[in-house]
Amino acid sequence: MLELTHVSKTFNPGTVNEKKALIDLSLHLDPGDFVTIIGSNGAGKSTLFNAIAGDFMADSGSIVLDGKDITFLPSHKRSKDIGRLFQDPMRGSAPHMTIEENLALAAGSGGWFSHLTAADRTRFRDQLALLDMGLEDRMRQPVGLLSGGQRQALTLLMATFCPPKLLLLDEHTAALDPATAEKVLAITKSVVEGNRITTLMVTHNMHQALEMGNRTLMMNAGGIVLDVSGEQRAKMTVADLLAQFKLGAGKDLDNDRILLS
Repeated sequence: MLELTHVSKTFNPGTVNEKKALIDLSLHLDPGDFVTIIGSNGAGKSTLFNAIAGDFMADSGSIVLDGKDITFLPSHKRSKDIGRLFQDPMRGSAPHMTIEENLALAAGSGGWFSHLTAADRTRFRDQLALLDMGLEDRMRQPVGLLSGGQRQALTLLMATFCPPKLLLLDEHTAALDPATAEKVLAITKSVVEGNRITTLMVTHNMHQALEMGNRTLMMNAGGIVLDVSGEQRAKMTVADLLAQFKLGAGKDLDNDRILLS
């Protein structure tokens, strides 16, 4: 479904600021895979997402999505097939537009807001009600009035309203308080599993990395040092995860944010 083959990316090559962000990385995802990714800052997680989303072209290698080579496709042409949420809840929606207008854009009905039908609005209300945040009764309010958790839940709904082939979740609950983060994660699980959306989710929480989805990757220095799924993953503890990281990376995981989580 998603196939990355020998993908590499170096920033500022040949300078004192040279950074090898991805090094000969290969990855295969089957349809419906929900893969969690964990790794320290600079491991290459966000760079991997940027390469898949088309924010830059890889220096080498290929990226194939659902049988289509998208290696040299610009980001705006990939956006129909790839949904993405960022750590910042403010990035995924238009604050001065209403909830209804944001959903109309996500649904592809945003060309003429006056042409929204009663059926469109009913569909929006039904989808918002699934979030259990009362947003179905606030459809005419500007999104900028919502809390961070509400905006992130709305952004998730927008990104999956027309289910994409691939969903990228880049620490999308990291900026939320623990209770809200748990709610957004529960919504995430329901939406992803309900639509069988192939998903990659970056997290700094090792418990989440083992509990969410069906497969866990650990990254270090631009490569994948652990790829675990199935029965082996089901039996793993956080201590096992740390031990496997040391075995694959040749060093202990030293990211305080991850360890303290």
